[in-house]
Amino acid sequence: MSTDGELPQVHIDPGESHLIRQPGILRTLLGSCVGITFWVERLRIGALCHPMLPAFPTQQAAAIPRAAGLRYVDFAILDMAAQLDALGAARSEVEVKIFGGADVLDVGRHHSRPTVGRLNGEVAVSVLRAEGYKVAASSLGGREGVHIQFNTLSGEVLLRRFGRLRKASCHHHSDLATCHR
Repeated sequence: MSTDGELPQVHIDPGESHLIRQPGILRTLLGSCVGITFWVERLRIGALCHPMLPAFPTQQAAAIPRAAGLRYVDFAILDMAAQLDALGAARSEVEVKIFGGADVLDVGRHHSRPTVGRLNGEVAVSVLRAEGYKVAASSLGGREGVHIQFNTLSGEVLLRRFGRLRKASCHHHSDLATCHR
């Protein structure tokens, strides 16, 4: 993957989503948040969502603007799905990868309740499956934050954990692939 300035780079902040229709590098830093990449080779579309919290508060739906809704995993996925549908992408041709969802804080590690990171990953996988997307690769959980760089020309995702840099190598098992560090 070329990251030496040949392709334009866009940094995605927490609570943001970005879709581009030309080659580029979409980058973000993840802790308990999840990063969800969407790639449609035929249409030359790449997108990255960086939601922070698992579930959109439906009781407040009318009062929350779209930009604020992108902070939630379920909302961000449904919003991106609508954008891809409008551009003519079939769900079966969209390559989806999920990263992050780590337990980067000591808070709650010794409690029986699931952490925000774990919930973010679980909600992402569940909503993607319910919407008809197959997850091609994932690297979820752990205790380290990650930096990802998504090349929208090739569909490759470069993942770096605290000073280590390597291309994610994925092994498929059942209907979910796991990327190894």
